[in-house]
Amino acid sequence: MLVAERKLRRPLERALPEMVNEVGLTGAAKKLGVSKATLSYWLLKLGIEIRRVALAPGEEIEIRRISG
Repeated sequence: MLVAERKLRRPLERALPEMVNEVGLTGAAKKLGVSKATLSYWLLKLGIEIRRVALAPGEEIEIRRISG
């Protein structure tokens, strides 16, 4: 995990959600040079959830960070 953080130059807690959203789980694992199982374990360990949402045409989704 430390090697991946150094490679990305930022905490995995911030980098992984963005990366998975952009290129998917498989793509993110390939970019990081780890297996999908390893990446899934990191996500679990860091408390990062992956949720899929189906949107109809004209619908959009908004993600807000809850501070606290």
